[in-house]
Amino acid sequence: MGWVLFAIVAWVAGLSLNVWLARQRPSRGASLAAPLVFGITLIAVWEGVVRGFEINQVLLPAPSVIAARMATSLDILWIDFVQTVIKGALSGYIIGCGAAFLTALAIDRFPFLQRGLLPVGNFVAALPIIGMAPIMVMWFGFGWQSKAAIVVVMVFFPMLVNTVQGLQASDAMQRDLMRTYAAGYWRTLVKLRLPAAMPFVFNGLKIGTTLALIGAIVAEFFGSPVLGMGFRISTSVGQLALDLVWAEIVVAAIAGSAFYGIMALIEGRVTFWHPSQRN
Repeated sequence: MGWVLFAIVAWVAGLSLNVWLARQRPSRGASLAAPLVFGITLIAVWEGVVRGFEINQVLLPAPSVIAARMATSLDILWIDFVQTVIKGALSGYIIGCGAAFLTALAIDRFPFLQRGLLPVGNFVAALPIIGMAPIMVMWFGFGWQSKAAIVVVMVFFPMLVNTVQGLQASDAMQRDLMRTYAAGYWRTLVKLRLPAAMPFVFNGLKIGTTLALIGAIVAEFFGSPVLGMGFRISTSVGQLALDLVWAEIVVAAIAGSAFYGIMALIEGRVTFWHPSQRN
């Protein structure tokens, strides 16, 4: 009963603190404190409910159990992180987004490519990952290369579509003004169209951060060496080691949030002029 009371008190305290923060003047500190308070409240309520109602740890481990497992499994978590996030997700993300950006420039320079590539891109983007993963494993083997290839396919077309749309964001009057300055295609591209496309480009980059991590983890379910987040989650579920499964999920969530946050931070520096970046 004590743990249930702890959960109730934590929820009321967290709710009251968030209501108080919402009434304060907008500031960077308040914007950071609100999600932090909500997260701590959620973890406290989770701990209290699991302990108070004596929920089986196999069904739902308490946060303290997950934290203890993370502390004792840092070596395993680090190896899996390097295999999945660094080798699989990050390499595929860089290759896929880079190739999509260059392809978008080619489409913009030669419009006939748009009529041929974009419909194919929409078709490929609709393919389920569970259908592509076994094929990529057959082509590239069981190592991280096949996971990177899946990530390339997943991030390529969202990045391509956003970049192509961004390159068309500048209006006719702006392009006419560049022509009055005798600016050719490439000078107009560098001075006008690429800066105008940056919000769209970063939108594709941010979408790709989520897709890359999901693709790399899910791809490991269909063939992987004896390491990686997807491999560990799959085998740990079979062993009923749910604390390790949740530990891997926590690491994946932190990595994904950090990846997205880095892209958002860079976007704020590059597109500071855009209305979406104004407070």
